[in-house]
Amino acid sequence: MIKNVKATGCNVLLIQKSILRDAVTDLSLHYLAKAKIVVVKDVERDDIEFITKTLNCLPIANIEHFHEEKLGRADCVEEVSLGDGGKIVKILGIKDMGRTTTVLVRGLNQLVLDEAERSLHDALCVIRCLVNKKFLIAGGGAPEIELSRQLGAWAKVLQGMESYYIRSFAEALEVIPYTLAENAGLNPIAIATELRNRHTQGEINAEINVRKGQTINI
Repeated sequence: MIKNVKATGCNVLLIQKSILRDAVTDLSLHYLAKAKIVVVKDVERDDIEFITKTLNCLPIANIEHFHEEKLGRADCVEEVSLGDGGKIVKILGIKDMGRTTTVLVRGLNQLVLDEAERSLHDALCVIRCLVNKKFLIAGGGAPEIELSRQLGAWAKVLQGMESYYIRSFAEALEVIPYTLAENAGLNPIAIATELRNRHTQGEINAEINVRKGQTINI
């Protein structure tokens, strides 16, 4: 197997982590080292797609399909210490690199890392939405209050059950700014009332600023 890998000209081997058994053995690592092939093992399954897009290579499930045209090419692959005992593998000078970007997130514990990842994901979703459709609206409860106000006005001119449905939906939308104020430790009734009054006066971009603890025009 190692001779087949070496014959393709491969000198860096990335191996996916196996959930059933060890992906490599000490003996295989010994022979790979003798063949001057650097091994990066225990690559997470979720990372495979990103790596193949970045390196412009193809994942190989069977050693018989290990061919030179499926390999990626880079100038340098090195292991770098982070100073706190951690290590990362850097791949530099990638030929025909895919349109990807790596963001390294570091934190004191998993909770901090998860929160940082969530914040990054939220920011990327905003960018993606702006690229797909170049429209931007205010946050902080502004769109919900404005919709609630306009639906409430519409409900007044309707008759019968339709009026009831629209009014109920308008009231349901007010839960969002109310909850936002409550989660920020503010007086939800006072904040929601002030926000509603400002929108009634035509300030459609008025929102809740949780840091200042008041409503502002965003």
